[in-house]
Parts: sequence; C-alpha cells; structure tokens
Amino acid sequence: MPKRTGLLAAGNFIIDHVKMIDAYPEPEMLTNIRSQSSSNGGGPYNVLKDLAKMEAPFPLEAMGLIGQDAHGDWIAADCEAHGIATWGLNRSSAAATSYTDAMTVAKGGQRTFFHHRGANAVFGQANVALESSQAKWFYLGYMLLLDRMDAVDGEGRTEASRVLERAQSAGMQTVVDFVSVPDGRIRAISAASLPHVNLLFINEIEAGMVIGRDLRNAGNPNLSAIEEAASALLELGVNETVVVHFQEGAIAKTQSGEVYKQSSVIVPGSAIVGSTGAGDAFAAGFLYGVHEGWDIPACLEHAVCAAAISLGEGTPSEAMRSSAECLAQGRHWGFSEL
Repeated sequence: MPKRTGLLAAGNFIIDHVKMIDAYPEPEMLTNIRSQSSSNGGGPYNVLKDLAKMEAPFPLEAMGLIGQDAHGDWIAADCEAHGIATWGLNRSSAAATSYTDAMTVAKGGQRTFFHHRGANAVFGQANVALESSQAKWFYLGYMLLLDRMDAVDGEGRTEASRVLERAQSAGMQTVVDFVSVPDGRIRAISAASLPHVNLLFINEIEAGMVIGRDLRNAGNPNLSAIEEAASALLELGVNETVVVHFQEGAIAKTQSGEVYKQSSVIVPGSAIVGSTGAGDAFAAGFLYGVHEGWDIPACLEHAVCAAAISLGEGTPSEAMRSSAECLAQGRHWGFSEL
C-alpha cells in the first residue's frame, strides 16, 4: 500500500459574504456597510485554502456537499485554482450551497455571523468516500454545524463518530474542529466522536460549553481552567492531543501528560483588518507542522503566526502567505506574554 500523505478535509464548504461595517447596530437601528466581498468559508475549506497559500508540500483534498448552483461552481473552481483536489465535492440538486453573511466591525475586527446551513445540513457518512484517498490526515469540521453528522442516534453515536472511526480504521489520523454556537447537545456529540479523534482543535468558548465551565476570568483567559478543560477533553476520549486556542494564545495537552503553551503574536493595530477565519488559520498552521513531523512547540508557534497573518484581510484566507513568510513576520512582530 502506498505511504499515506496529505490532508483530506471534510465538512462545511461555505461561501462567506464578508461585510465591513462601522459598528454593530442596536435593534431597529442602522449601520453603514463600507465594503463587501465573497470568499471561502467553513473549517475544511478555510484550512485547505490556507495550506495551499502556505505552499504546503503535500496533497490537499476537499470533501463536502455543495449545491448545483453558482455558489457551488465558485467553490469548485476556487479549490481547483489553488491546487485542491475536488473529487470529493458532491453536488446536491435538492439543497443550495451553504452561505454565511459575516459582519465585521471595521475598527477591531469583531464579527457576527448569519448562516444558512444549506447543503451542509444533509452532508453525511454516505457522502464520505474514504477509500478514494491516500491522505495521512482526515479533518472533519465543524462539529455542531453539520446537522446530519451531529444527530445522536439511539446507540449514543453520531454519523460523525462513525466516519471518524472508519477513517482511523483506514489508517488515517483524525482531527476535529468545533464551531462556537450554543447547542445543548455538545456534550453528547463530543462523547460520541472524541474517542475516534487523534487531534482536537477547540477554542476556550467551545471547550467551556463541553465541560460546563467559563474558561475566562474578568475578560482574561483562566490558564489553569483551560488546562483542566484540556484534561477533561482527553478523558472524554481524544486519543493524542487537545489544542485549546484563544485570542491570547494556545495550550496543548497530550494523553501522556505534556503541556505546552504558546502566546499570540503582537500584531500592530494597523495590520488588523478582520479576524474571520483566524481560528482556521491557526489549525492550518498547526496541521502543516504536524504533517511534516514537527514537535508540538514548533507547531504552536507556526499556528499563532499563521493566525496573525490571517488578520490582514477581512476574508479568511486572502492575507495568508507562505509558511516561511508567516514565521518570519510573526517573529518580527514578537510574541505577547501568556
């Protein structure tokens, strides 16, 4: 059997309509849209495109469900233009391509999302053809934003959990990412899937929802609580590593007990346009390193540098640069204290 290499990323493929606004309005009030653009959106799509722009030296494959519409055509063409294989992008005649209206406040980059689930809602294990891929890593995201994948059955399992189990049985390393949306099923969904996950990306808001605890204190990250949350997620079944990321940095913890911390890059205010996709840029930066065999500290540094670079535009991937450029710029700006 050929040696596995590359990343197969499955799940949400979304068109983001990014609108830069003056401020978020109160109910029944008006704000100005200063500019608007359309771009890639959704965890797998953003991660793949970021890795393509980082010039990742391994194959990139997309897997999802898009509509037979102009938005679906745009996604397929964009992936192909960036060297991302599209054999796994199925087309649905019954559901439209998913889209999000992402409102970004021009000063500071605060974001609010209005999402139409579309074809992503009916993406399920029947659409996942793992036997067609020789990828080393299988990414599935976002949990909580894939209706069919997230549904808990009478056995306490989800389609996502069964897909992840299949991927591991096929010899792939699995990685999962969540989305920040209130959902009372998050504990059940996590319990079903995490035993079949090698690497988990999750932010402090999502991790707090899983364990039922606020992981920030007076606006600041509670580092000891975040580390405890990582331990709790490992106890729920994550096979190897939990990475909790937040605006100020990230904490990674392994099943063998090692803990690694990395502070964020000090990005000049003039270099910040928007934060849409920063979490996905972080994941892409980490996955680049872990695929290439880097140790966790090197993966974390690369991840925060990639996230910092992504802030340079209002869309998820437009600002992304090569891996070497991300590291060089991040180190030039320097790192905060954590």
